[in-house]
Amino acid sequence: MFRIGLTGGIGSGKSTVAQFLAARGASVIDADALSRALTQPGGQAMPAIAAEFGQRAVQADGAMDRSYMRQRVFDDVKVRHRLEQILHPLIGAAMQAATQAATGLYLVYDIPLLVESLARYRPLMDRICVVDCEETEQIARVQARSGLSAQAVTDIMNTQASRGQRLAAADDVIFNGIGISTAMLEERVQQVHDSWLQLMAQRKAS
Repeated sequence: MFRIGLTGGIGSGKSTVAQFLAARGASVIDADALSRALTQPGGQAMPAIAAEFGQRAVQADGAMDRSYMRQRVFDDVKVRHRLEQILHPLIGAAMQAATQAATGLYLVYDIPLLVESLARYRPLMDRICVVDCEETEQIARVQARSGLSAQAVTDIMNTQASRGQRLAAADDVIFNGIGISTAMLEERVQQVHDSWLQLMAQRKAS
């Protein structure tokens, strides 16, 4: 199947774009949702997380304490790497299973940190699509929906690839910044969807 890697910084509107693509017949595989399932009570990653980071990393209900681990990841890049070593193979296996079960027009892999692992993902994708917006708009949107301080949002953004890095990796860009309405965003999604269908038809013809 034709494979799209969809990514974008926090607050870019990537999840909305993924919903629009799903409505057009794409099979969307959400890496974040797979990760959350692995770290829920009874999740496959929880025994290794508890062993590696201690019971402080586990909530009373048995799920990973995301706030605690987020802070630890911010404070120490080695902690992030250790967490990734646990999660990435499990996420990869879950993505593979979802890929084999997919029946849509094409596959969309919704991966927030795709560019941060570009060497891993680039060979697997036919196209990389970036949902783009201004960094000031990212901060404003995340503050509005989460109540986090501007500094807290900036800290999260600093753990992600920069806007320039994402754009440099993109085959397709959907701009969703200041002044873009939901209707305008959907129109832009339609345009890239149509372009991918054309590429798929050309590939099939050849």
